[in-house]
Amino acid sequence: MPSDPTPAEPLGILLISGAYERAHYAFVLAAGAAALGRTVTLFATNAGCRALCADWSGLEEAGRDAGLRLRGVAGIGELRDAARELGVRLIACETGLRIAAIDRKDLLEGVEVAGVAAFLADSHGQIMTL
Repeated sequence: MPSDPTPAEPLGILLISGAYERAHYAFVLAAGAAALGRTVTLFATNAGCRALCADWSGLEEAGRDAGLRLRGVAGIGELRDAARELGVRLIACETGLRIAAIDRKDLLEGVEVAGVAAFLADSHGQIMTL
């Protein structure tokens, strides 16, 4: 069966929550979609910006990561690395950083700081909210 030559629709992931479970799954979706060849933009705002910090331990229930890794499930660190290697665009909302009292220097290397317009311009396909 020949493959469909139509490029997959871009995927925008909007992370507004600072809960570990939602942040973890945002990266599962981002890495999975990028591995399938989709263009992916993950836009974090408010408490969700904690997931884009170099030290993401400020997420609610961040201690769950160790338990998942013990069960053979990739943790946030591995998923973030995979997403970045697969070309996922990571954006921290400029206003969201201020709301969550996060300094730009605390962000993971390569994370862009921009507004919602940058996210919407990139995400003209499907958008998921977590």
